[in-house]
Amino acid sequence: MPDTLTITDNRTGTQVEVPIEDGAVRATALKELGLASYDPAFLNTASVRSAITEIDGDAGILRYRGYPIEQLAEQATYLETAYLLLFGELPAQAELDVWEHEITYHTFLHENVKRLMEGFRYDAHPMGMLISSVAALSTFYPEASRVEDPEIRLQQIHRLIAKMPTIAAFSYRHSRGLPYVYPDNDLSFTGNFLSMMFKVAEPRYSAHPVLERALEVLFVLHADHEQNCSANAMRAIGSSRVDPYSALAGAAAALYGPLHGGANEAVLRMLNEIGDRSRVPDFIESVKRGEGRLMGFGHRVYRNYDPRAKIIKEVADEVFEVTGRNPLLDIALELERIALEDEYFVSRKLYPNVDFYSGLIYQALGLPTAMFPVMFAIPRTSGWLAQWLEGSQDPEQKIARPRQVYTGSGKRDVVPLLERLQAPQHV
Repeated sequence: MPDTLTITDNRTGTQVEVPIEDGAVRATALKELGLASYDPAFLNTASVRSAITEIDGDAGILRYRGYPIEQLAEQATYLETAYLLLFGELPAQAELDVWEHEITYHTFLHENVKRLMEGFRYDAHPMGMLISSVAALSTFYPEASRVEDPEIRLQQIHRLIAKMPTIAAFSYRHSRGLPYVYPDNDLSFTGNFLSMMFKVAEPRYSAHPVLERALEVLFVLHADHEQNCSANAMRAIGSSRVDPYSALAGAAAALYGPLHGGANEAVLRMLNEIGDRSRVPDFIESVKRGEGRLMGFGHRVYRNYDPRAKIIKEVADEVFEVTGRNPLLDIALELERIALEDEYFVSRKLYPNVDFYSGLIYQALGLPTAMFPVMFAIPRTSGWLAQWLEGSQDPEQKIARPRQVYTGSGKRDVVPLLERLQAPQHV
């Protein structure tokens, strides 16, 4: 029996038989009935076929190209993970050597970009600086608009992954009134980033290996997450065949929002408002009464424990052994303990997500909350580029142009100005 779905229009009795492919049916089949599908926020609509990231939210599974996130976080570096996302396989040593060399030697920014960043106000938000600077890169590399050329595409991939940490570090130094620190090509990807962030007067900055490794793990965990808001933005903008710098600036702008890349900042704000471990039970009860939200719990796609949260919790313990225990950690642990034992939250499958502990780690590293979405954007660059690359090579994809359900006025004639009644005031 063929895998099909029969749809009957009860208004007319007309039937259409729709093939089921990979657990999905094509919305265009509804055209035969004169209908369109309506799905605000894409709650159950797939707009792409992708081989990059697999999520099973019910089972709490996250895999990059088939590899469990737990194994990658333990055994792979961020640059190995980025290579995997972009090219489909983990690199052999010779491939990794070339890849790391290309990334390392593209970390420097044109001096005009630095001067552009110096023009921002002293209190400019680091994420606003990053978005603007990434967009400006398209003017420095005009050949990037030739997105059909594989060699040119690859060159922009090298540049973007390499330069994003430099832009991020410069935005942080700018907000602190500190001189910019240039890249050190003898350091690792994460070690170089920490050097550009925190070096003061020492000849060479050496990050604590535990902190460097913690950042490596966080970068691996944040590298991609399927068709989220910013990945969808990257693909939609890229579908117009614009250069990757402009598309990535749009993706980063999507990440800027508090419902996406700013979620871990909301967790810290919640923990600070609770203030003390003894107040956690009262806070839990207020949430159950609908008087507040439990930030850092639950996720759009996970109906189980976010696998990234388990890993980050372990990393947090290692970081605090070096930096000292963050007093907010005790509040977070008590909050997690009570929530996971409370039927109200368990029945709603509200488990800790990746944002619950990541903000605590960034705070332990000495980062202000304004830098949190920037720290998200650095590793997500490889995921955005993988999504963009896959979309640009997919023959089924066209320029993104969703349908709409029109709910406005029907046809009406223009009334001369002097004959018009005053319109009601909109509030």
